[in-house]
Amino acid sequence: MLPDRYAEDRYAQDQYAGDCDFIDTALPADRQEELSGRGFNRRQIGRIAMMLGGGAAMASFGRPALAQQSGPAVVGALRIASNECWTGPFSEGVAAAAMMASQGNRYEPDNNHAKLAAAVAEVEGLPEDRILAWPGSSDPLNRVVVTFCSPERGLVTANPSYEQAWRTSEWLGVPLSRVPLTADHRHDVRAMLAANPRAGLYYVCSPNNPTGTVTPIEDIVWLAQNKPKDAVLVVDEAYIHFSGTPSAAALAASRDDVIVLRTISKLFGMAGMRLGLTFAHPALYERMMRYDGEQVTFMVPMTAIACGTASLPLAAKIAARRDQMIAVREETLDHMKKRGIATIGSQANMFMADWGALGTPADMQQKFLDQGVQIGRSWDAWPTMSRITIGSAEDMQTFRLALDRILMG
Repeated sequence: MLPDRYAEDRYAQDQYAGDCDFIDTALPADRQEELSGRGFNRRQIGRIAMMLGGGAAMASFGRPALAQQSGPAVVGALRIASNECWTGPFSEGVAAAAMMASQGNRYEPDNNHAKLAAAVAEVEGLPEDRILAWPGSSDPLNRVVVTFCSPERGLVTANPSYEQAWRTSEWLGVPLSRVPLTADHRHDVRAMLAANPRAGLYYVCSPNNPTGTVTPIEDIVWLAQNKPKDAVLVVDEAYIHFSGTPSAAALAASRDDVIVLRTISKLFGMAGMRLGLTFAHPALYERMMRYDGEQVTFMVPMTAIACGTASLPLAAKIAARRDQMIAVREETLDHMKKRGIATIGSQANMFMADWGALGTPADMQQKFLDQGVQIGRSWDAWPTMSRITIGSAEDMQTFRLALDRILMG
């Protein structure tokens, strides 16, 4: 079962969906037949049509643009709750976005999707036809569950990990296996395969959200080589620019059963601009798009496309921002250790804090809010822990002072 925090969303989804008979005709008959052949019933097909149809249906399904947020932002509070970067886009990206805004009368002023693909291909060493832009990461995460899972072929993830894919599987009635992390907090890929040797989709988030821990690329390669031949491996690398660790992009370049997901919200300071990327074989994209065509990939704001194109090649600035975050993170973790608060070591812009007898995560959220600091949420696998985002040096000094005041009483 999912945490209680999803109960309200599930109720809204069910209220909106009804029996979904009125909406499943939005999918062409041959697509409905394909889904039915994989074991989806009429109600499930209706929900798939809702999910891939966008608009009000997706707003009901789970507010994807807010998927990372730990509740509404508190006005005036220091926000270290939702893994947002402490600063905005690089200056080159801001300038490119401003220039694009001045050409906002055009749908695509100058072949801008192709320019983004070329920039990504140069940085990542990928063929351009394996690169696709998205308005954030929620749509591709929903879409891979629809495409590669079914009532007979389930989803396997770590636990705890980012929930978007497992929320989708639960809503669609797809079998879900959540496998505990290893003792050193990486994905246990062998246990994931054993949990469902016939899954349709295996999801690895590295660096993992909420732990910030990295699964070695060797483990990811092992899972790609040992999973069922017709299953797909999704590697979510939303935070990899913060870790600087080896990417699975080479797997997506050489195989036809691996998808690498990037979210350009994080280190690049573009959370509100909604730019995501996937790396995959064109045949996988063809399968993912067969239900509603490629329209969603052209819904990325041109300002985000321009900002991403200008920002991704800035290797020196990326490394400098990473180093800045690491220094602040390690200073904060050291402070937590001195105060006797257990944490999980991280290679991303977040960490998990175990409050122990100090209070529940909800209690601690309120105590920090009373100090003007908004911290992150908890996961059902670790009910005594909260996720803390690394902000600027000044942000984290404020957090540490707030913690000390809480500890004093």
